[in-house]
Amino acid sequence: MKNIPLLLMGCGGVGRQLLQHIVSCRSLHAQQGVHLRVVGVCDSKSLVFASDVITRELNDQTLSEVCRVKSNGSSLSALGDLGECTVNGNTESKRKVMDIAALLGKATGLAFVDCSASSETIRMLNQVVDMGCCVVLANKKPLTSTMEDYDKLVSYPRRIRHESTVGAGLPVIESLNRLLSSGDPVHCIIGSLSGTLGYVMSEVEDGKLFSEVVKAAKNLGFTEPDPRDDLSGMDVARKALILARLLGRRINLDSIKIESLYPDEMGPDAMSVEEFLGSGIVSLDNDVQERVKRASLNGNVLRYVCVIEGSRCEVGIQELPKDSPLGRLRGSDNVLEIYSRCYNKQPLVIQGAGAGNDTTAAGVLADILDIQDLFP
Repeated sequence: MKNIPLLLMGCGGVGRQLLQHIVSCRSLHAQQGVHLRVVGVCDSKSLVFASDVITRELNDQTLSEVCRVKSNGSSLSALGDLGECTVNGNTESKRKVMDIAALLGKATGLAFVDCSASSETIRMLNQVVDMGCCVVLANKKPLTSTMEDYDKLVSYPRRIRHESTVGAGLPVIESLNRLLSSGDPVHCIIGSLSGTLGYVMSEVEDGKLFSEVVKAAKNLGFTEPDPRDDLSGMDVARKALILARLLGRRINLDSIKIESLYPDEMGPDAMSVEEFLGSGIVSLDNDVQERVKRASLNGNVLRYVCVIEGSRCEVGIQELPKDSPLGRLRGSDNVLEIYSRCYNKQPLVIQGAGAGNDTTAAGVLADILDIQDLFP
C-alpha cells in the first residue's frame, strides 16, 4: 500500500468536500493500492494535526468532525479534545505547518493541498516547493501573483497540479499540457469560464431582464453573496491569466483588459449589496437589452468570455455565432474552444460543469492521485 501524506489548507466548501471524498473513497483507493494519510487540516485561525505526522494520521471520525464544525461556521479550535494536536492562532499555525512540511518533505514527501481562497498561502507555497513537497491547488491566487511567485511555484513542474483552478474538474490544464508537450502550439483560446456569467448571458438572450436574471442566479446559489464579485469579471480574469501563463505569456493581472458588468459608481465602496440589487442594477437593463438586440440582428449571441490570442488577453462580452460551441452554451456549463495547429478550423472543445464544490473537490482529488508515483 502506497501512503501519501496530505496536509490541507482551507476548510471552506471545497476543502470540506475533499475530505468527504477522501473518506468515502477509502475502499476504492485501497483497491488501487493507495492510502491518503491526512496528517493536518488548517483554516485561517487554527491547525489540527496528528500527534506523530511520520506514522499517524487524522482518522476518518476526526475528518468528519472537522467537516461538521466548519460547516457550522466555527473555527477548528472548536473541535475540542479528539486525541489530536491543535495549534491556535494564525502565526503559530503557519509556523507549525512549515515544521510539518519540512519534516515530511525530507522524509516521505507531502501533498500540500491549498483549497483556500487566500493570498496568505503564497509565501508558504514558495517555501514548501524547496522542501520536496508536492503542491496541489484549487486556490487561483498563488498562480496569479507576481511572475516571480509563479516561476517559483512551477520550478518543479512534476510536483505541481492545479487542474481545479480553471473549470473545476474539467480537464482543461491537462489537455493544454498534452498539446503543448506534443509540440502542437496553441494560438487561440476562447472560453466561457464562469458558470454564473454563462447562466446570466444565456438567460438574457431569451429576453429576460438582466437585473431579474442576476437576482434569480443569486437565489439559486449561482453567485457569490455579493453578485458583483462575479459581475466584475475578476474571477474570469484570474483563470485567463493562468491559461495565458501556461502558454508562455509572461504577463500579470493588470495586463488583462477586464470588462465589468457594472460601473464603478455601483461598486462595493459606493453601494451596499441591497442597494445594488434594489435600485442600482435595474438601470443596467436597457443597455444589456440593446446589446442583445444588436447581436441578434447580426445572427450572433452575447457571451462573457476570455480571449487569449497572440499578445491579446482580455475578458468581457463578445458577439459569437449562434451555431458555435460557445453560442450554443446554455445554463451554467463552462465551454472552452482551443485552436492549435492540429485543431485549427475545428477547435478542441471542452464542456461541462465548471463550478461547484463537489466537482472542484473531485478535480483536486484526481490531482493528488496523479502524483502518487512521486511518493515511495
